[in-house]
Amino acid sequence: MTSLPSRRRFLAAGAGAALGLSALGATAAAAAPTDSSRGSGPEETRTLDELYRDALAEGGKLVVYAGGDLADSGSGASARTAFRQRFPAIDLQLIVDYSKYHDVRVDNQLATGTLVPDVVQLQTLQDFTRWKREGRLLHYKPAGFGKLYSKFRDPDGAWIAGMVIAFSYLYDVAAAGANPPRTPLDLVDPRWKGAVASSYPHDDDAVLYLYSLYTQTYGWDWIARLAAQNPQFARGTFSPGTAITNKSAIIGIGAGGNPTSTGPVRMGLPDGHPFMAWGQRIAILRQAANPTAAKLYLNWQLSTERQTSNSWSVRTDIAPPAGLKPIWEYPNAHVDGFPRFMEDRAKVEQLKQTFALYFGEVKGDPTPGWPGLHPGA
Repeated sequence: MTSLPSRRRFLAAGAGAALGLSALGATAAAAAPTDSSRGSGPEETRTLDELYRDALAEGGKLVVYAGGDLADSGSGASARTAFRQRFPAIDLQLIVDYSKYHDVRVDNQLATGTLVPDVVQLQTLQDFTRWKREGRLLHYKPAGFGKLYSKFRDPDGAWIAGMVIAFSYLYDVAAAGANPPRTPLDLVDPRWKGAVASSYPHDDDAVLYLYSLYTQTYGWDWIARLAAQNPQFARGTFSPGTAITNKSAIIGIGAGGNPTSTGPVRMGLPDGHPFMAWGQRIAILRQAANPTAAKLYLNWQLSTERQTSNSWSVRTDIAPPAGLKPIWEYPNAHVDGFPRFMEDRAKVEQLKQTFALYFGEVKGDPTPGWPGLHPGA
C-alpha cells in the first residue's frame, strides 16, 4: 500500500479512525468557505518569471492530478513535458488518471486528511461546482482571467478552463476512399460493418455525452444500427485513433483530433450535425501545500504562449487557426450543454446502463494503470 505523505498536515488524531457517515458530514461542515476562499481579488499581476522565482522560494514543488487516458502520452503528459521545459527547477509531479478516479481519490484524501495534489485538472466538471460549495477551492484569478470565454471561468475564480477538448468521429482518408463518412448518419452504412472502433460511451462521460447527442438527433434506432456494425470497443479515448493507425478500423468514434488536419486521418465536424466540446477545468485546492507553484501552473496554462496552437483557445483574444471559429460559436459543439449534462448524475447513470445494454459491459484495465490512493505523495 502506498505510504501516506509526511509533508501533508493530517487531521486531528483519531478523526480518520472515527470516520463514518456522521464524521463525513462533520468534515464537509468544517470545510465551509472561509475568508481565504471567498474573495479572489484582482487578476494576477506577476509575470511567469516572477511567479517562477516565488514558487522556487516557496519550495519548488508542485503536484497536479490531471485527467487523461495514458500516463506518458496525451494532453496531460504533454503538459508535464512542456511545464518542465519552461520551468526546469520546479519539481513537478503530474499524475494522469481517469478523471472519475482522480475526483474520488481527492475526496478520500480530504476525508482522511492526506491531501496530495495542489492542482486538479479534470473532465468531471460537476466536481468543481461541488468543491466550490464545500469551500475546497482557492478563489484565484490568473492573468488573462478576464479574457476567458464567460462559461470557461467561475465568476469568483474558483476554477478556470485551461484548454478546449473536442470529441467527434475520425476516419482514415485513404481507406474511406472517394465516399468517406460525411456526417455521423453515414457511420451506420453497412459498408462500414466491422470497420468502426469506439471508446466506450459508458466508461467516459464526454463520450457518453457525444453518444447522447447522437441519440437525441438520430434516435435509439440509429444506436441499434450502430451496434449491428460490430464496432470494436476499448477503454481510453485514444483507442479509436490507435485502431485507425493500426489499420484495424477505418472509422473511430468518441475521440479527439486536430480539427485543421489535412493528413491521413480527418476529424468529422459537419455543419448541422452534433459533436461535443468543453473547457477542461483547473483549480487550486484551498489546502494546497504549494499554492504559489499552483498559481504559476494556472498562469502558464492561460498564457498566450500556451494558448496559441493548432486548435481552439479558451481565450476570446486569441484567434483560432485559419478555417475555424471560436469553439463557442459552433452551436453543434454544445459547449454549454456538457456542464449541465455532467451535473445531472442520475441521468448520466441511466444512460451508462442503457448503452451497456446495446454494447455490452466495459472490459479491460484502466489505460493509465493503477496509481493507487496517494500518487505523488
